[in-house]
Amino acid sequence: MKIEALKLKERHFANWHSEVEDRWNYDDLRHDPGFLHDWISFDCCLFLAEQNRLYCGLTCLDGEIFWAFDRNSRTFVNCKYKSLNDGFDAKFHRSLVRNDKDGCLYAATALLHDIDRYWEARGGALVKYDPAKGTLERIAIPMPHHYIQMICLDQRRSVIYGVTFTPERMFAYDLNSGVARDLGPISSGFEFTQAQNIELDDAGCAWSPWSVTRAWQNSPGSDSKRLCKYDPVSGKFVYFKNGLPKAGTESEYVRMDGLFNFQTGDLFATGGNGSLYRINAETGKVEYLGTPVDDRPSRLSSMKLGPDGWAYGVTGMEGQCEVIRFNPKTGKYELLGPVVAGEDRCWQIHDVAVTPDGTIYACENDNPMRASYLWEITL
Repeated sequence: MKIEALKLKERHFANWHSEVEDRWNYDDLRHDPGFLHDWISFDCCLFLAEQNRLYCGLTCLDGEIFWAFDRNSRTFVNCKYKSLNDGFDAKFHRSLVRNDKDGCLYAATALLHDIDRYWEARGGALVKYDPAKGTLERIAIPMPHHYIQMICLDQRRSVIYGVTFTPERMFAYDLNSGVARDLGPISSGFEFTQAQNIELDDAGCAWSPWSVTRAWQNSPGSDSKRLCKYDPVSGKFVYFKNGLPKAGTESEYVRMDGLFNFQTGDLFATGGNGSLYRINAETGKVEYLGTPVDDRPSRLSSMKLGPDGWAYGVTGMEGQCEVIRFNPKTGKYELLGPVVAGEDRCWQIHDVAVTPDGTIYACENDNPMRASYLWEITL
């Protein structure tokens, strides 16, 4: 493999563990020039073949949260989101999709501020970017004062589904009518429930975790993290009683990390220590497929199909990350090698994209010691 760390920012932060961690709040970070401008994460990405560009949603406290990496010029291009930013739009989390009908990109803004700013902050925005014209516009705030962690697009129905934080609720936004609907909560607030992304099955149902409450206990219990889907035909949620089982047990459910539709009829998910699961989209029944990295802390937040029919991602965390190749048809996987370029080591990956020529782009996020990088992996 050939691996390159693409660096939009290169600042290092030696004071994270000594000063920032567990001490600073949102306002403290914003008042520090280094963290305000240069502490960034690459949180989501989408490749546009006709432009040969990878569009990236970032975490950046100064509001410049939308960039593109141009593969022809090998440079980063600022898509100028700051012109729309009201001061609270801190990132595109996993919220970047393309509408096949108009060719435009749609994204949504997430938060970093605390609930003491709830009424001051207007809420997460849905934005529309026309890549042909380079124009960017805010089209809606679907849930006032709620910010948006993730979206997915039902191309056939022209509906964007999203999940907010805080609190955790699912919504639907109709691109044709401009009407947003609050579909309801996915948790009661006893624990953080949502995965990193939301996904549609082949029938157009929007899948997410949900959690039980058990307010009469000190905690909701080891089986609280379960699966649900919103069915647009019935207009109702289907709440399943099961979740992703922890390896070696059927009654303890792990928190979901990623959700994937690899065009097999089933859905796939990751959770726990980067474990892999297959989900029957009709019954919600879950099959445990394995844990690619089981000897150290790991996560596997994103995988995308490559031109060879395999799904690719990066698993691991805390500077020990490896490329993974997964066969959705057989459920088999293999590790292809570490994500390292010289002295630079990948901290952890939040989203990936795979180009038609098989190049993997991996979005590094939440590195506490330096600005995160975009990793280019050529197999």
